[in-house]
Amino acid sequence: MVSSKMAASLIKRCLYVKCKSLTPFLSVRRWLLSAAYTDPKVWEARMTEPHNLAALANMMDRTYDRNFPVSSLTISRFVDNISSREEVDQAEYYLYKFRHSPNCWYLRDWTVHSWIRQCLKYGAKDKALHTLKNKVQYGIFPNDFTFNLLLDSFIKDKDFKSACFVVEEIMLQEAFDLHSTQILSLYALSNYLSAKPQLTILEERSLGASLLLCGLKQHSTVGLSAQLLGNALLGKVEFLKGIHDVFKGMPLFWARGYLGRSLDVMEVAAADVGHVKLSKDALDFVNAVLQELSSHTDSSGEPLEKDDKKEEEVDEDDLAEKAKLPNYVSRFEELMSQLESRGKVEPTSFKATVTAMCEQQLADAEKPDLEEYLSQVQSWEAERRQLIQREQETRQKAEQEKQERLAARAAAQQA
Repeated sequence: MVSSKMAASLIKRCLYVKCKSLTPFLSVRRWLLSAAYTDPKVWEARMTEPHNLAALANMMDRTYDRNFPVSSLTISRFVDNISSREEVDQAEYYLYKFRHSPNCWYLRDWTVHSWIRQCLKYGAKDKALHTLKNKVQYGIFPNDFTFNLLLDSFIKDKDFKSACFVVEEIMLQEAFDLHSTQILSLYALSNYLSAKPQLTILEERSLGASLLLCGLKQHSTVGLSAQLLGNALLGKVEFLKGIHDVFKGMPLFWARGYLGRSLDVMEVAAADVGHVKLSKDALDFVNAVLQELSSHTDSSGEPLEKDDKKEEEVDEDDLAEKAKLPNYVSRFEELMSQLESRGKVEPTSFKATVTAMCEQQLADAEKPDLEEYLSQVQSWEAERRQLIQREQETRQKAEQEKQERLAARAAAQQA
């Protein structure tokens, strides 16, 4: 009990000192997570249990060979005691084994958090991303704070493609609740798109869904511009591949007409009485999508490219949606004129607008995250101590039962 209070006190002091010492830094121009946010001292202040990884690995192998389940504490101890890049690879193997064992549902949240931290600490971000993208095989479902740490690390390396993979996982897990996560996600997406990468249909779908769902979290120039881009990308996929390819595996509302909804965003911006605008390059992107899709049809409105699907498999509703393209083009031109006449076109690029939002809002968004993280670490530690106590009680009970059996056997032999 005394040690737990000391640990909690140490955690609070670490967080307080870091936040206090970095207060002047937070006031200057910056748009990435601060040192206070990413500092591992709060995490490392926990009461950890030193263990030999070779001994733990041997114990887990023997347990699996006997078809017995490995406890969540055991895999947690293995991850917590990683001390090199090579041991990260070993831990990946045992995370996979644990996920495919009878105890797979009991991988603890703090073990997932520890795994991501260890990957970042020992230069194994590729492993973190691999296990995240293959989350079903490894059981890696991070919380919001953990997502932010991984996302921020890729952004600081200017690896925006990998950062967008993280954003995609955040989108699939519908974890855009934290304002800080929204800011970092939009920053990664805007920087990646600004480089004009060559995207596959699947990548356009993922980026579109990420932009849309993240943009829906805020009514602002950035939020509406993200919605505009997201709907346009999804509308392109819908036009080329059909609505079923849009929704497959995505947490999206089942309704046709994404190109139409991108124009609805323009209408909302045009009617807004506040300071909300739409970025000029986002509007140019929508126009380019409409022109590209128009080039896929002839004057009769039929697709130029032959569809490999059988005639009976063609979705009539998809064809009806494609037939609306000329109306979408004319409506875009009308709405564009309204936006320009009402001063609702933001000349600053989407990327620059998002960057400005990061500089203005990210520091304030960190504060509630850090407070919640402190509470979360303490909660995890309380749960871990309960599990350790239960493990000790179970071992004591098993040992007592073993001694009783031996005594009974010895008495039977004497009789």
